[in-house]
Amino acid sequence: MKKTFLTIIVVLFLGIISCNDEFTENPRINVEELETFFLEEENVETAIIGIYDLMQHNYSKDWSSTFLVKLLPGDDANAAGGNSGDQTQLQNIDDYTNVSSSNPSITSVWDLFYRTIALSNLVINNITDGNLPNKDRALAEAKFMRAWCYFELTTMFGDIPLRLTVPEKAEDFGIAKSSRADVYTQIESDLTAAINGLPGKGASDSFRASKETAEALMGKVLVFQEKYSDAIPFFESVISNPAVDLEAKSEDVWSVDHEFGIESLFEMGFVTTSARDWGNLAWGGRNESNLHIQLMGPRGDGIFDVTGSGLINGWGFNLPTSKLVDAFDAAGDTERKAATLMTEAELISAGGSVDPTAAAGGVIWDYEGAIRIKYGTKLEDTSEGGVKELNYGINYRLYRYAEVLLLAAEAYNKDGQDAKARTELNKVRFRAGLADVSTSLIGDDLFDAIVNEKFLELAHEGQRFWDLVRWGKAATELSGTGYTSTNDLFPIPITEIDKNSELSDADQNPGY
Repeated sequence: MKKTFLTIIVVLFLGIISCNDEFTENPRINVEELETFFLEEENVETAIIGIYDLMQHNYSKDWSSTFLVKLLPGDDANAAGGNSGDQTQLQNIDDYTNVSSSNPSITSVWDLFYRTIALSNLVINNITDGNLPNKDRALAEAKFMRAWCYFELTTMFGDIPLRLTVPEKAEDFGIAKSSRADVYTQIESDLTAAINGLPGKGASDSFRASKETAEALMGKVLVFQEKYSDAIPFFESVISNPAVDLEAKSEDVWSVDHEFGIESLFEMGFVTTSARDWGNLAWGGRNESNLHIQLMGPRGDGIFDVTGSGLINGWGFNLPTSKLVDAFDAAGDTERKAATLMTEAELISAGGSVDPTAAAGGVIWDYEGAIRIKYGTKLEDTSEGGVKELNYGINYRLYRYAEVLLLAAEAYNKDGQDAKARTELNKVRFRAGLADVSTSLIGDDLFDAIVNEKFLELAHEGQRFWDLVRWGKAATELSGTGYTSTNDLFPIPITEIDKNSELSDADQNPGY
């Protein structure tokens, strides 16, 4: 079979991952020879940008975005929406009930990460011209993106197929699962190459991964393996770098004026200029605007009057939990709380109101007394014209410096260096307007303070549940919610088991 490459990169990979016989056997039109495509610098650049495009799609796809799916099992937000049957697959993830291998949102996350990996593999395996000016950068960037995808996948699914090449024929698609340990080994190898080949932050397009991004991710990957002393040098390299720092205020992190800012290490960009309306909206496709912001705005229909809040109405998903509100209040954390959520009392004080009688059955589903401000439906984050709720441009901050500081604090604490752990923890607390922790805080008590700080700082960012699982705290923190240890991993999609000849029902994650 002749190897070919579509110049419209994303279309190609929809074909590859679907393992379609027509794709693998029939000739295609408007293609270039794969052997010559990657000899051109411009083509290599197009392929790399295609990887970012797929990544953006995965974090923003209709009801199936990785952002939604990673967030929902945590105790910082409820699925909410109109009622218990509104997007059942998301309600099930949120409530730990009836989560199945046919859950379409979980399946989408799996498929899109593997599509992104496939394009990364194609770049890595086919750039061979040593004279290509952007060869080293492209290989480093593709390996970083592959590492990111595999880290997300193994965090959510555990042992997974480790694909490092693109199958040329349908019969080549079968591949057994690799252990999480082997996946981590590959991730570390890819990140080592990325660290050595990527430019520093600010040296190129702001949306692209930098050396600091790769160093920070390497540290995180090592912490997730409890290799704390190994992680510390990578965090220290980022922390000592003047190109990276905290924004001055918590609210600045989420401002459109600070997108790709000094705190950002990896960010998915969106725009307000795609002029989407109800006639040209591609709900399951690529709109370049962030539709999920509209999903997470306080529901209209007479339920939430958002006068004075700076918000406009949305569709009511991902409402804050009362547990999160109480944690902010217990910490005396007013500044960061205001950048994260608004309580009903605060909304009323600002001039708005809440009317439960306008909701179905007189009850606002999954509402526990607060609406979100972080990733909220802020008027200034959308377009001047068109349908405003379809044109939010707020970026997803997938990895930022505050998380690096908290991971470093955890690593120092677990490595017996509590003074250094307090130093990094206090940087995050200072920005939030909180006092330093006591110098007498050590050991497990200091670790618990780090855990709580991370709950507040990274609320609604999709980290909470996966941290609880790796810390062994999920059973305690999620007691009474319906959670069981089965929920520590998502099920491998049944579509993968059906089409992958090297997998069977016996390879499914426990409990599914």
